[in-house]
Amino acid sequence: MREGNRLRVLLIIPAYNEEANILRVIQRVREYRKACPCRLDYVVINDGSSDDTARICRKRGYELVDLPVNLGLAGAFQTGLKYAYRKGYDYAIQFDADGQHRAEYIGPMLEKIKEGYDIVIGSRFVTEKKPHSMRMIGSRLIAVATRLTTGKKVKDPTSGMRMFNKKMIAEFALNLNYGPEPDTISYLLKQGATIAEVQVQMDERIAGESYLNVTKSMMYMLRMLLSILFIQNFRKRREVKVR
Repeated sequence: MREGNRLRVLLIIPAYNEEANILRVIQRVREYRKACPCRLDYVVINDGSSDDTARICRKRGYELVDLPVNLGLAGAFQTGLKYAYRKGYDYAIQFDADGQHRAEYIGPMLEKIKEGYDIVIGSRFVTEKKPHSMRMIGSRLIAVATRLTTGKKVKDPTSGMRMFNKKMIAEFALNLNYGPEPDTISYLLKQGATIAEVQVQMDERIAGESYLNVTKSMMYMLRMLLSILFIQNFRKRREVKVR
């Protein structure tokens, strides 16, 4: 549902033990909201944090969904998309709680998705070259696997900043096993979804440590590759109706 002629966009912020970051992340979002060409809302999905993330959000009056247990990124994000679906938002954005994503790119991503795309990825590598690092080797392999299985080129498949249209909001909200991961993006491409990328810059984590250490990163990349190359062929899709 639109507010007048303004599109309604929901920023979904999954957060797990982000007490050191969440204040600054929300402050930046609120500052950008004044200049945003849309009605921009946000919701923090506290994913069973053991620190003070939820308490800080409640004290500050942030819009909060407080999960009693840790569901992981996929479960937290799907919770956010169910929220977006039930509230009738036009678009939803996956937005990290660690301070890496910049709110200033919401506008350009919105302009791109309004051209008719289903998903717009905030990509680090539209005009910039991908660096030669261990982490980027995994990203390159996933990009190659995606192109081999879909015929489509995604330059930054591991970017966690993605915007979804109303159709995709329903798709993720109402289907099982729809995580915000490269294998789901690959699967949706095979099913006919249209995807574009917009150049963005991302910052380093403000504080704290990522849950992805070297070993976990390698396992993640391997799991994504196996899923894209093999498992997606057996995945079933349920058609959903857009409200």
